[in-house]
Amino acid sequence: MAARSLQSVTITFGLVTIPVKMYSATNARAGVSFTMLDASGGRVKQQYISAESGDVVPRNEMIKGYEFEKDRFVTFTKEELKALEQASSGAVEITEFVPAASIDPVFYEKAYYLGPDKGGAKPYRLLAEAMRESGRSAIGRWAARGKQYLVNIRVVEQGLILQELLYADEVRSIDEVEIPDAKVSSQELALANQLIDSITSKRFDPAQYKDDVKDRIEEQIQKKVAGEEIIVTDDSAGSPSSAKVIDIMDALRASLKRKSGNGAAADASGSRGSAARKTTAKRPAEKKTAKKAARKATVKTPRKAA
Repeated sequence: MAARSLQSVTITFGLVTIPVKMYSATNARAGVSFTMLDASGGRVKQQYISAESGDVVPRNEMIKGYEFEKDRFVTFTKEELKALEQASSGAVEITEFVPAASIDPVFYEKAYYLGPDKGGAKPYRLLAEAMRESGRSAIGRWAARGKQYLVNIRVVEQGLILQELLYADEVRSIDEVEIPDAKVSSQELALANQLIDSITSKRFDPAQYKDDVKDRIEEQIQKKVAGEEIIVTDDSAGSPSSAKVIDIMDALRASLKRKSGNGAAADASGSRGSAARKTTAKRPAEKKTAKKAARKATVKTPRKAA
């Protein structure tokens, strides 16, 4: 089924204009939602209570205010708030081109696919090919939904993507995180690189991952709907948080041994030569280990009485 466009916009840089259509790049995946009920199973509803009088305030009597000092507000009417919104222009204005690798993914927000609109096929293709050849991405501004967005137009194999970006003041610096200095030995680094090589793939394939927790919850919900009782088992003893802290070299060797199925990792030396970086052959995990893990992950349910 062909994707349905959300809206049409125009990309501009210099005197060049490219009419494009925007398509949602993602499907909103709603999590499992539970409804709040009272003890007898009836629905409960949310109400807003005045902190001054204690009375319930209907939604149609609410106004919006901005707290400029402690417990001091300036209020705005709907018309005043509307006047503060940015008028939608229907255009994405490119302000500069930057090396694609210079944009930290931490700034990424929502993504949209871009496809050429009527009359835009050739300039669309020209922009995509030029960015691909130069290794650059476009940075621009886009006014929509009452706001002004900072955006990145980046090239992918099939075409262009418009990526909303966070502004600088919306991203915290990693300098705020306390990271103590620690020395790493050449032996530890060699083993770590061996382990990384042993579980490295040529490219990221998102299709091989799924939300196991969501699937498990939905499965148990269906059992409850069918009248079965769920018995929750305590697996906290085997959680990572309860694991004992062991020597990092022992942990690396054990990881490599489990991955390779032999003890070759124990012979790793401190050299970072090609022997230390050689990719360990992959072998499937032992069947007993897999079965044991599967039994542990399964939630037990009692059988129905005949």
